[in-house]
Amino acid sequence: MGKNASEKGIWVTGIGVYSAVGNNRREFWDALCAGTSGAGEITAFDTTGHKCRIGAEVKDFAPQEYLSNKRIRRMARFSQLASCAALQAVSDAGLDLEKEDRSRVGTVIGTAAGDYENLEAQYRTLIEKGPGNGNPLAVPKIIPNMSSSNVGIDLGIHGPNLGMVTACSSGAHAIAIAAGILRAGGADVMVAGGAESTITPLVVDAYACMGVLTGRNDDPAHASRPFDADRDGFLIGEGAAALILETEEHARARGAQPLAIYGGAGMTGDAYSIAIPEPEGRWAAAAITNGLQEAGLSPEYVGYINAHGTSTKANDAIETKAIKLALGDHAYRTLVSSSKSMFGHTLGAAGALEAAVTVLAVHTGVIPPTINYETADPECDLDVVPNVAREFPTRPGRDQAPARVAISNSFGFGGQNCVLVFTSLE
Repeated sequence: MGKNASEKGIWVTGIGVYSAVGNNRREFWDALCAGTSGAGEITAFDTTGHKCRIGAEVKDFAPQEYLSNKRIRRMARFSQLASCAALQAVSDAGLDLEKEDRSRVGTVIGTAAGDYENLEAQYRTLIEKGPGNGNPLAVPKIIPNMSSSNVGIDLGIHGPNLGMVTACSSGAHAIAIAAGILRAGGADVMVAGGAESTITPLVVDAYACMGVLTGRNDDPAHASRPFDADRDGFLIGEGAAALILETEEHARARGAQPLAIYGGAGMTGDAYSIAIPEPEGRWAAAAITNGLQEAGLSPEYVGYINAHGTSTKANDAIETKAIKLALGDHAYRTLVSSSKSMFGHTLGAAGALEAAVTVLAVHTGVIPPTINYETADPECDLDVVPNVAREFPTRPGRDQAPARVAISNSFGFGGQNCVLVFTSLE
């Protein structure tokens, strides 16, 4: 083991969440540990004629709990989700922004796509009515960086403000970049995460035409089945998660307690394909190795991996290879589960939602399951915590290492990989 991860000095002190299985930290975590599916028939649009008619939508979203009607009208749904998650996270952390130097509080939010709902509507208007009939707020609603911009506006913070776009790794990269800003002394507090809401006709049809969406329209609750031999594609989802990251010095000074310690991140690029992971998992494995090295931890300390686990044939098999390459024989002693089995693949929000899961696993000592696992796949032969939550494994001979070490994998289209490492406070 190298330098102790907790000496890195970054604490996670709050979480805000909107997902298909819960709209706050408690709802979200209870549902995941119970193995609850958030899947159902898509209600956002008429799915008649679509190959895929199911998804994992956020239910009972009430942005007015946090935002004024004027703000809501000016924001796309993905931005609303981002701001509400951020405001919720600030409350969860007990962070009083009135007492903070707001120039020392910043945000990085990842969004892969942005507002396709308005993009599609504005294109229809252009075709049907001609030029000059568009909505003047269309561009500020559509562009992906508006999730981070709106978080800054709604929190009234003036520190670093960045939008992150790296496909399905966007939320994870956002957290890694935010942590880097803290380590470099550019802020005391960062609000970091991801948001996405792209359950729209164009997006659903486009993914279906790629052949990556599940076809289990008659059985939504069992459609997402990562690592199962009968998996047939991912379940599209939506949601947002925001984490409050603070320097340890700042958190201690205000009397905060950590949910987990941020240890480090590993970031690599496959440089292989615009859509297919590098087949041997070499660069995904390198991201795992790099993250552990930054955290000062050896592979044998890892107790849990929250997998990217999309439920596609290629991804799950290649991710299994990557974990074995990175952890060696210890891979078979590590628990691996996919939260996408419950809240679907939320694209740019996935890395953030799954970072939240990983933090809560470290915090509570409980590992949520991979649901819908029925038939073993020889290519996916790790312990994927089938169907029932498990206690975090106890590692004998702790030395000076954290009691719990967990990592969250995010692997985006184009081969953009990001792995986050979280640990407990000893």
